[in-house]
Amino acid sequence: MDNISRLMFAVVMAMAYMAMGAEAQNTTMAPNSTVAANVTMAKVTMASNVTTASNVTTAFNVTTAFNVTTASNVTTAFNVTTASNVTTASNVTTASNVTTASIVTTTPVVNTTVTALTVNISRADCGRSRLCAAHPENCDPAVAGSCFFVSTQQSSGQTLSFQLRGVSSGYIAVGLSTDSTQGGNDTTYVCANNNSNVVLFTTLLDNKVLTIIKTLTVDPVMGSVNSQIIQCTFSATVPNATATKSTDTSFYLSISNGTFTNGDLGSPNAILVSDKAVDLSNPNTTVINSLNAALSSHAFGVPSQALLILLGVLGMMML
Repeated sequence: MDNISRLMFAVVMAMAYMAMGAEAQNTTMAPNSTVAANVTMAKVTMASNVTTASNVTTAFNVTTAFNVTTASNVTTAFNVTTASNVTTASNVTTASNVTTASIVTTTPVVNTTVTALTVNISRADCGRSRLCAAHPENCDPAVAGSCFFVSTQQSSGQTLSFQLRGVSSGYIAVGLSTDSTQGGNDTTYVCANNNSNVVLFTTLLDNKVLTIIKTLTVDPVMGSVNSQIIQCTFSATVPNATATKSTDTSFYLSISNGTFTNGDLGSPNAILVSDKAVDLSNPNTTVINSLNAALSSHAFGVPSQALLILLGVLGMMML
């Protein structure tokens, strides 16, 4: 290499070195660039942690507002045991049952559904579809006169239809007894003359006292009053005569009458009492009045004694 070539090589190298040196020297600020690298302000430590905003302990927990123990439970308002149960108002046992008002044994309860009976009761169906009993025996209730009459016909089970006729200024009644002793809480249906209108009472007869009850089903009821002749017809579900049978319509049957004054039923006067329990559903049953013998002996006893005394007097006069 000649000198000129060497000189040019050196110049080129020198220029290249200077160029490299200058670039490296000028880039000092870039690698250190502390402000750009750390940029402490750019990290914004306060924004990253933002302890106050991130935790915001007061706003996030807000213990008082979140639990609000007092408002959430509000034990007094939520349970309100007295108002919620209100046992007295909900059950109101006294007002719901009102047993005394329902039975009202001291005040007569008038059956206001009685309609007019426009035909006379008769013996037309006796022995065919209806059981009949009467005093005097075989008297005709369709004819004017003192005839006490009752007939029954089974509708279904314990439900029977009744026809009742008798003479009284007060009431006539038909009684059903499970034994021969009348008056042991016997079911008794009473048709009373209330200012020439028939009213029907369902009662129990005990110790000669008729107590009005409302637990006996009776419907419909028809009736009429003509002078002292009272007639009524009704359908009734009678109690079961025995607990051992599902259906038992056998009772001692009675007819009676009595007074009805200012809503009070007087003690019944027995007109007919069957001598045995009779099946009210059997139209072929014969009913014998057990009172006939007593009435006969009473009726004929006094004249017989008088006749003996008269014969004795006549005998003495002939001596």
